[in-house]
Amino acid sequence: MVYVDTSALLKRYITEVDSNEFDAFFMARTPLAISRLTLVEMRCALARRRRNGEITATLETQAMDEVRIDIQDGALDVHPINDDQVVHALRLIDHVSPLPLRTLDALHLSSAQRFLANEFATADRNQAAAANALGFNVFTFFHIKS
Repeated sequence: MVYVDTSALLKRYITEVDSNEFDAFFMARTPLAISRLTLVEMRCALARRRRNGEITATLETQAMDEVRIDIQDGALDVHPINDDQVVHALRLIDHVSPLPLRTLDALHLSSAQRFLANEFATADRNQAAAANALGFNVFTFFHIKS
């Protein structure tokens, strides 16, 4: 099972660098696992981009509608998040130190482990490094700067 972080999933719903690559990955690998946390983070990311003038309110609404459609169609498998995953995330931070793992990234990685995902997709370099350290087969959607 592939768990998809919000940073990668967002590329399906708004045009970004590597959106085409992620969309091809999405179409080839569905269903993909996400947590309820992903939905909250997705909503926040879209609202932030609207407030910053990067997307319109119409695109913001359309993107969330498309997320809902992907869930209804079974392309995204939404898993609950619980207190056990929060406690597990605390341990992950120690396990992958000295990598700079952020709060939500640790929660996503914890969720992926608890859902028994063996693959992890992200557009975040630090999270990719942590996922790799945790033994996931990692798919990345960012360009390496040379």
